[in-house]
Amino acid sequence: MTDTTELVREIREALEEKADPERIEWAEGNYPTALHVIGVKVPDINTLVKDLAKRLRKAPADEVIELAKALTNTGILECQQVACKLFDKHKAATAALRLEDVEALAQGLDNWVSVDNFAGLVAGPAWRQGQIPDDVVRGWARSEDRWWRRAAVVCTVALNQKARGGTGDAPRTLDICCLVASDHDDMVVKALSWALRELAKRDAAPVLEFLDEHEEVLAARVKREVRKKIETGRKP
Repeated sequence: MTDTTELVREIREALEEKADPERIEWAEGNYPTALHVIGVKVPDINTLVKDLAKRLRKAPADEVIELAKALTNTGILECQQVACKLFDKHKAATAALRLEDVEALAQGLDNWVSVDNFAGLVAGPAWRQGQIPDDVVRGWARSEDRWWRRAAVVCTVALNQKARGGTGDAPRTLDICCLVASDHDDMVVKALSWALRELAKRDAAPVLEFLDEHEEVLAARVKREVRKKIETGRKP
């Protein structure tokens, strides 16, 4: 059985060894957060997660989930990132997630890095597999909190992104996109553009229909970036 408290301590120490003051300053300017920021670059986090995943390869799913919760409870940005990325390496843990687990892992969603890791690696895949009801994600899309609205939209990326196991799901993707079509919050606009471009890689026709249907309310950025992606195949 994994000693969760000891392992969290080891992970924190490993992260602190990679602390970079310049990274802290960069984070403050690019994704300000109330979470504590150690200042660890993504490649270093990924290396730590890879090693941790090997160590936990045979660990029961419930132990991995409890470790992820404990890491999230530290209130440290990088620990939260490790927690989310670990699910990408431990498929059994992802398959065992319940709604209450996902909600417990949703602490500290006050910046786009936290939101995108949570939605892209935890909530999105769980939703895709039917472990989170559609109505829950719809509720997030209707939230007064900009970060929950962004999370709902980013969850759709997991439905369509081949690299993350997505096989394409236009109905559920566009259902969520419709709920935020008139939302002009910059964080939601960027997520909506991303979600539609990801779906367009699979099936451009419904995306074009969506753009036409919501032409009058969509942010100019969404219309410009998505149409360019469809017309040229290049990133905006």
